[in-house]
Amino acid sequence: MLRLFKKGKELYKYRVLIQNLVSRELKARYRGTILGFLWSFFNPLLLMIVYTIVFGFIIPSRFPGFGENRLVYALFLFCGVLPWTWFASSSLESANVLMVQGNLIKKILFPVEILPIVVVTSNFVHFVFGLPILFLFALIMLKKFTIYILFLPVVILVQFVFALGFSLIVSSLTVHFRDVKDILGNMLTLWFFSSPIIYPVTFATIQRNKWLRLLLDINPMTHIMQGYQNCVFFGEMIRWRRLGVTFLVSLVLLVVGYAIFDRLRDSFPEEV
Repeated sequence: MLRLFKKGKELYKYRVLIQNLVSRELKARYRGTILGFLWSFFNPLLLMIVYTIVFGFIIPSRFPGFGENRLVYALFLFCGVLPWTWFASSSLESANVLMVQGNLIKKILFPVEILPIVVVTSNFVHFVFGLPILFLFALIMLKKFTIYILFLPVVILVQFVFALGFSLIVSSLTVHFRDVKDILGNMLTLWFFSSPIIYPVTFATIQRNKWLRLLLDINPMTHIMQGYQNCVFFGEMIRWRRLGVTFLVSLVLLVVGYAIFDRLRDSFPEEV
């Protein structure tokens, strides 16, 4: 743990490098497009429009608790899909980042651990660009924001730490075990449906089955998603106890992730 703090201080020296790499990543993603960075707004906007049409008019939600407004479920869904996209994209890109950036890794003085940080941060920027779309549609659908929305940065911090720890593990293991990338894609699909994103935790089927409740309770993404839903959709206080435990789990994951990454770092130049 102390080594991690020392490394954190060292990484602070590379903050300008991290900023430049994030900027380069964002520019590269939209290089050659006419709209450029505007796609960071249009992508979530178009996604929200699709959800609104499909779940508002074609397949109305049958989940109780969403009121008579059929469009509300689309907002609930987007409230979970937006942060999940940040996590899933960070995980998948981290699985490949060390091999893609092999030329940087082979440079003696390059701090290779910043690559997963760059991936998580660049996807975080896209997530931030999607938040105004979420807030806009919430206002259009006459959702009233409460003071509890001020706790949204707390939820974001927990997810950032969790995503970073997970990305460190995935990126380091994929260098030695290329199958991790394919396994990860299928695991994320299962993880998506095992998290309360397309359904509320209060769904009757879940409440009647103790094993389903246990599965959701031990899933860290459950409490992160509930944090977003409570702050933005329901306008309720976040569950401090559960989110606090999730934050501790995220810190442990970050420590373990860095330990694995640090242990394998010397072999990266040979494997990439």
